[in-house]
Amino acid sequence: MLNAVGAPQSILVLGGSSEIGLAITAEYLKKGAARVILATVPGDPAADAAVEKAKAAGASSVELIDFDARATDTHREVVDKAFAGGDVDVAIVAFGIQGDDEQAWQDHKLAVAEAEINYTAAVSVGVLLGEKLRAQGHGQIIAMSSVAGERVRRSNFVYGSTKAGLDGFYLGLGEALRPFGVRTLVVRPGMVRTRLSAHVAEAPMTVEKEDVGRMAVAAAAKGKEIVWVPGQFRFVMIVLRHIPRAIFRKLPI
Repeated sequence: MLNAVGAPQSILVLGGSSEIGLAITAEYLKKGAARVILATVPGDPAADAAVEKAKAAGASSVELIDFDARATDTHREVVDKAFAGGDVDVAIVAFGIQGDDEQAWQDHKLAVAEAEINYTAAVSVGVLLGEKLRAQGHGQIIAMSSVAGERVRRSNFVYGSTKAGLDGFYLGLGEALRPFGVRTLVVRPGMVRTRLSAHVAEAPMTVEKEDVGRMAVAAAAKGKEIVWVPGQFRFVMIVLRHIPRAIFRKLPI
C-alpha cells in the first residue's frame, strides 16, 4: 500500500519501455524506493535501457517480464507473474501505437493493429488488473489516454477512436472498482515529446514526458479520475466538444 507520504511500494508498467510510463514511475520514485515490474514486448530493444532508467530513478529492484499486447490469451499469465511477488500498488497502462494516420484508415492490417493494441489489449489487461486489485483491496490504475479520443478528428480518426474506447473503458472501470478501494486515473495529454511523436510536426501546447509524470502522480494523489496535460487542454476540449460537425470539419486540426 502507499506509505504515509504517498509512496507506493510496488509499481507495474504495462508497456515497460514507454517513455511516459517510465516518467510516471520516476515521479513516484521521488517519494521513495519501490519495486518496479516492467512488462515489455518480447525482444524489445529498449527494455535494458528502461531497466537502467528505473534503477537510476531509485527503484529498489526491477523485474522484466514479457508482454505481448496482441496475444490476449497470455495476458492472465503476464498479470499473474507481475503480482507473484506481492501486491501491486500502482499499475500503469502505458502501451500503444500510432501509425501513419492517413495510411491507417486505408490499410486494414495497420488499422486492426492499432485497434487491437490500443483498445482490445487495454481492456484485456484492465479486466485482469481489476480482478487483482479488487482482491487485494487497494491500488491505483493509471491509464494513458489522449485528447485525441475526446473528440475524434478526421486527421487521426483511427488512433483517436481507439483512445476514445480506452478512455471510456477505464472511466467505467474506475466506477466499478471504487467500492473496493481501488482508484483509476485517465490521463489525457496532448502531444508529448517522445519517440512516438518524433515524426510528427509539433503541435501547440506540446509538453515533456516529465510534465505528464508530474501531473499524473499529483492527480492520483488527489483521487482524481481524469487529468489533462497541460491543464489548459481541459478548456480547449470543452469548446471543441460542442462545435457542430459542419463547422468542426472545417477547422485546421
